[in-house]
Amino acid sequence: MKSTTQSGPTAMYRLGVLSRTVAAVAGGYALAALCTSLLAKWLPMGRADAVMTATMLSFAIYTCAVIWVFAARDAWRAWLGLGLPTLVLALAYWFGRSAA
Repeated sequence: MKSTTQSGPTAMYRLGVLSRTVAAVAGGYALAALCTSLLAKWLPMGRADAVMTATMLSFAIYTCAVIWVFAARDAWRAWLGLGLPTLVLALAYWFGRSAA
């Protein structure tokens, strides 16, 4: 017999899924873009080869970020797990840009 106490997902659950989706799309993109720009700059190969290698790696980085977001225990940890590395990479990009 089916329980009639709850007819579907709660609003908090839906907001959690929305938050994770935004984190996966926006946060994953930001993380992949920063990784790509830093790898393209730091890889020890020709410029065109470094850009192509970094770009190809960005697909794997983005995929791992999306998997991380939906594997995290809650939405806060998902955001934190993307936010901290993105912040570190943004600072490395900023300081690397100003030093050059």
